[in-house]
Amino acid sequence: MSGTEGNRAYGRKPFRRSKSHFTDRITADGRDGWPVEPGRYRLVVSRACPWASRVVISRRLLGLEDALSMAVTDPVQDDRSWRFTLDPGGRDPVLGIGFLSEAYDAREPEYPGGVSVPAIVDVPSGRLVTNDYQRITLDLATEWTALHRDGAPDLYPARLRDEIDEVMADVYEDVNNGVYRAGFATDQEEYAEACERLFRRLELLTERLGNRRYLVGDTITEADIRLFTTLVRFDAVYHGHFKCNRWKLTENQVLWAYVRDLYQTPGFGDTVDFDHIKRHYYQVHTGINPTGIVPLGPDLSGWLTPHRREELGGRPFGDGTPPGPIPEGEEVPAAGRPPEKGTGRGTT
Repeated sequence: MSGTEGNRAYGRKPFRRSKSHFTDRITADGRDGWPVEPGRYRLVVSRACPWASRVVISRRLLGLEDALSMAVTDPVQDDRSWRFTLDPGGRDPVLGIGFLSEAYDAREPEYPGGVSVPAIVDVPSGRLVTNDYQRITLDLATEWTALHRDGAPDLYPARLRDEIDEVMADVYEDVNNGVYRAGFATDQEEYAEACERLFRRLELLTERLGNRRYLVGDTITEADIRLFTTLVRFDAVYHGHFKCNRWKLTENQVLWAYVRDLYQTPGFGDTVDFDHIKRHYYQVHTGINPTGIVPLGPDLSGWLTPHRREELGGRPFGDGTPPGPIPEGEEVPAAGRPPEKGTGRGTT
């Protein structure tokens, strides 16, 4: 995951998220040497990773599937980092590599840092372009506009950016990163401080979302995407695995309805793989879960139940339209989705 270092047991130092080392930007004018071009780049993600999931959702909402191809890694890394064992022959069919670390090495041989997702790779050279998880989605929304689908929403509207940035900063510090600071805490005081800040922020978000459908304005924005990717993982992994267990998300009427509303919105839930999420956290974080046992729960059937958030108004896509069907080959397998009513399909 972004800022983590693959399959290692976390030591006795307080958790600190690393800054992205490769911060080149892909822009319309190509000022960093990487111009927006359809088909030139490949997005590498893990469906387990909340930071990568932001990009998967944004790419789908904006309709960039044909312009920016996507590789999905195995949710369980080995010592060589994220691997392409889900693909025939264990190699990405476009990049021709078995491990994401090979693209990092092509960019900077003997790079000493962690190999993280999301990552964007230049297909012709095989070199990593960027792993800047904080910037990639903003650039997809603002620099890739010439390649957006007809009806694509404005996920980062100029008139609301100051408010969006403020909300996202609080959510990042206390929620997105807060669950990790609690989960990887090495003493009681560190854990308690992170956990208290997390639940205080969730309480403030509950107040904010009590009478409004979305975090900023009346449409989905980047702020909602960033909160969603943590909330959708909350009961499955953060509540138990990271000891963020003052209450479950399903016990908070407002946040549970909010995240179900987004999950049932095209572009959100259809990108979520609960099987990948659970297997990654419980099998990779051996310092927390040395047995590697993956729990059977929680029950996923509630994700498809009515949420009634539409009664608050709001227009999910503003003046735009929902994304179309999921491209062939990018569907989440049945094991990672809630069971459809009457089928028993999906995990429990």
